[in-house]
Amino acid sequence: MSYNSYIDWSSMSDVAIGKKIGEFVKHHRVLQNRTQTDVSSDAGISRSTLSLLERGEKVHLMSLIRVLRVLNLLYVFSDFKIDRQISPLLLAKEARAKRYRASGKRKKQSPKSDW
Repeated sequence: MSYNSYIDWSSMSDVAIGKKIGEFVKHHRVLQNRTQTDVSSDAGISRSTLSLLERGEKVHLMSLIRVLRVLNLLYVFSDFKIDRQISPLLLAKEARAKRYRASGKRKKQSPKSDW
């Protein structure tokens, strides 16, 4: 495992996390050979807002999302997925209520006569 492969986010301050996010955005912007003006224009934000983001300063969450979208980096939000968790008791109830056999066609009963 290399030095940069694991980051202990919980031990970092909010400012340090902001700087890491800014480094991430800048790194990928430069990898794509795009200028701040180009990315900010495509994202619909000012160049100074993008500059603040890359330095780890305070910006709106929507600005970050717009920049990540422009840079095709929205995959970073995949860890925000919520998996449905079911309790063992509810799982057992659902298994008991599940049908395991088909009942087949039922014969129509003719109406009973008075005879």
